[in-house]
Amino acid sequence: MQENLVIVESPAKAKTIEKFLGKDFLVKSSFGHIRDLSKKNLGIDIEHNFKPEYVISDDKKKVVAELKKLVKEAKLVWLASDEDREGEAIAWHLAEVLQLNDAQTRRIVFNEITKDAILNAIKKPRNIDLNLVNAQQARRILDRLVGFELSPILWKKIKPALSAGRVQSVAVRLLVEREREINAFQSVSYFKVTALFEVKDPKGSAETFPAELSVRFQSAEETRKFLEKCKNAAFRITEVTTKPSRKSPPPPFTTSTLQQEASRKLGFSVSQTMTLAQKLYEAGKITYMRTDSVNLSDLALNVSKKVIASEFGAEYSQPRQYKTKTKGAQEAHEAIRPTYIEKETITGSTAEKKLYDLIRKRTLASQMSDALIEKTTAVIEAPGIDEHFIATGEVIKFDGFLKVYRESEDEEGEEKKGNFLPPLRQNQDALLQSVNAVQKFTYHPPRYTEASLVKKLEELGIGRPSTYAPTISTIQQRGYVVKEDRPGKPRDYMVISLSKNKITEQIKTEITGAEKAKLFPTDIGMIVNDFLVQNFQDILDYNFTATVEKEFDLIAEGQLEWTKMIRKFYSSFHKKVEETLTSKEKSKGERLLGTDPETGKPVFVKIGRFGPMVQIGDANDGKPRFASLLKGQSMDSVTLEDALAMFRFPRKLGTYMKSEVTVGIGRFGPYILHDKKFYSLNRNTDNPLTVTLERAIEIIEEKKQKDQNKLIKEFPEKPGLRILNGRYGPYIAFNNENYRIPKTKNPAELTLDECIAIIGNKEKTPRKTVRRKKS
Repeated sequence: MQENLVIVESPAKAKTIEKFLGKDFLVKSSFGHIRDLSKKNLGIDIEHNFKPEYVISDDKKKVVAELKKLVKEAKLVWLASDEDREGEAIAWHLAEVLQLNDAQTRRIVFNEITKDAILNAIKKPRNIDLNLVNAQQARRILDRLVGFELSPILWKKIKPALSAGRVQSVAVRLLVEREREINAFQSVSYFKVTALFEVKDPKGSAETFPAELSVRFQSAEETRKFLEKCKNAAFRITEVTTKPSRKSPPPPFTTSTLQQEASRKLGFSVSQTMTLAQKLYEAGKITYMRTDSVNLSDLALNVSKKVIASEFGAEYSQPRQYKTKTKGAQEAHEAIRPTYIEKETITGSTAEKKLYDLIRKRTLASQMSDALIEKTTAVIEAPGIDEHFIATGEVIKFDGFLKVYRESEDEEGEEKKGNFLPPLRQNQDALLQSVNAVQKFTYHPPRYTEASLVKKLEELGIGRPSTYAPTISTIQQRGYVVKEDRPGKPRDYMVISLSKNKITEQIKTEITGAEKAKLFPTDIGMIVNDFLVQNFQDILDYNFTATVEKEFDLIAEGQLEWTKMIRKFYSSFHKKVEETLTSKEKSKGERLLGTDPETGKPVFVKIGRFGPMVQIGDANDGKPRFASLLKGQSMDSVTLEDALAMFRFPRKLGTYMKSEVTVGIGRFGPYILHDKKFYSLNRNTDNPLTVTLERAIEIIEEKKQKDQNKLIKEFPEKPGLRILNGRYGPYIAFNNENYRIPKTKNPAELTLDECIAIIGNKEKTPRKTVRRKKS
């Protein structure tokens, strides 16, 4: 008989813990949740106080059978799942399914997987916290009720196979509102004026420095007048102010801030960050990765102090404890930190090492001295000129925590640094070298990245550390949101300059509006959002969603009964569902764009069976005509002109090598047709409405060159049989089938007889099946 059976959620965690416990302990994994709400019907008995119907999933039946057998052979069963609501629920489900009694069951929790933490947990077992379990059950049941009842409405009112979720739909709403804010934004131009001045030190040496004008001009005419005034003006430094300042380090990582910084600094998606953090935690390298606490243990504070003093010097150490400010922060965990802060590097993948390094540097920085900075501001004026120039600069007197870590910001390019300023004196002459006035344009609010969306959800009190990653993954999987790069567009701008008392003007071109890894709501995402906002205002209300989160917290604290909370929500929600279902109104997101001047028929943009489309005419006017929207077009912003252009395909571009070149749009997107052959357009860079003959020829020749490089060998006596270079290596192509070439053969030296022999063996290359995601 085994003395002790320890059950954890993951095999990796089991493997790490097993190293710390003696031969009297057997550590096994449940592989996450062993049961969930039944997928048949609702899985909740509403009539009997919302009693959940849990079932063991098919893929866990073998695991459960093994655990039941081991439980019978053990004296004590230690449930060691994570120390949060989800982990507590896993422990409770295990106890229920394995029929564990209180006498043989011990619940243990720990914030890090180290020998000391595990052994201390063994010394301090506790009972399963049913309040935490009920908070998890309440979230799961409420989300099932919302999804189960809203989804059929979307099928009936919009189109089949759609789904809705409580937190996910609110996240989509944030993106839709931002997109519409961007579409409605009217950019305004202005002129930013900067100057280069020269000063001389007491020894006569000249140094230059930049300064910016205190005002911005709205027109080129105003700008020219100002530059005229600057000709022969005698500028002087009228004021110099030097102020010392301090910059304090950011607190150690929470789940949210780790996701944000890993996105900004490392380019990781939110789900990628959480997967890597989970691996680091289970390998015993960092503390628990789902937390909204910024506290560090006394042990961590002491070790950090020693490491900082050793690596940088005692003057860099400044121990401090931070207070958690997040709304409704739950479970008193530590912040995310290395378990062994003294370890500068770890074993693992490159991505794991990068994330560990980020966590370690942030932890150390939080315990380091403030950076001491000296900021200098100088005012430069000239008689007869009302406006003045301001030069600013900063000098780092003591780098403190900046020696290790600089926090990133959303929408920034390079890290912001102050200008260098030479020593400046009040009443010192400043010789004007040049003035540059550059036309700028106000920019719309930035689209959300995964990181900035997490930040916004946290600010609103929506979701918790465990929900951010799955929420963002879900809205993308459902097709309501896409994460992608989009190219910018060229834009002309004016530069007016003054140099050597001569004013010159130039028109330059810049690429503007390029987006990288941004979240864009899709047309179907916008239609679903509009329908839900119109009919289920409460569910989509930010304050309501945040209030629900607070109620989950109250359940976790034992201050609210979960069934009362669910009943209060469900009574009004279900009534609204029934009202909406009986309504005859359907939402197709249809928008009338205008009238087709050729036929006089109405032109609509709407959601069709295969996505957003333009339609000329309707069923009452005879057979309507349809065209799909192009990549980058949206139902919200497409114009009548854009829509009518979709019906001008195929577009004739001209002639190349005695054959006509046309551009069209097919089932798989826009294409070029030349000499009965098709060539795909690049969806990101080529617009079928504007692509030129020259660009089409480039595409044709690029494809021909690629095809030539693909061909290794062909046989005139056997047309159609070719040896080609493929994605997975060389192969034989014949009669629309592909055949592997044995590794012992040189493809270029194969004879026709050898090829036929290989074909005769029917060793066909496996075709990779592409599984389409369900919408």
